Amino acid sequence: MIVINLDVMLAKRKMTLSELSDKVGITLSNMSLLKTGKVRALRISTLDAICRILDCEVSDILEYRKDDEAV
Repeated sequence: MIVINLDVMLAKRKMTLSELSDKVGITLSNMSLLKTGKVRALRISTLDAICRILDCEVSDILEYRKDDEAV
């Protein structure tokens, strides 16, 4: 399963979800869906923008866990 750690990176960068959505250029509701892992797809350009703005790697945001490791 893919786990989205966007909330962790936002906390590390002391940024709100609203600030990030403004800088990335997507709606707050879509960014919220992404943060909670309720999206079925993610554009590479959106992921690129998030990584650029948060100054992080893709692996800081997306993590793979085997189903038996799920929290």
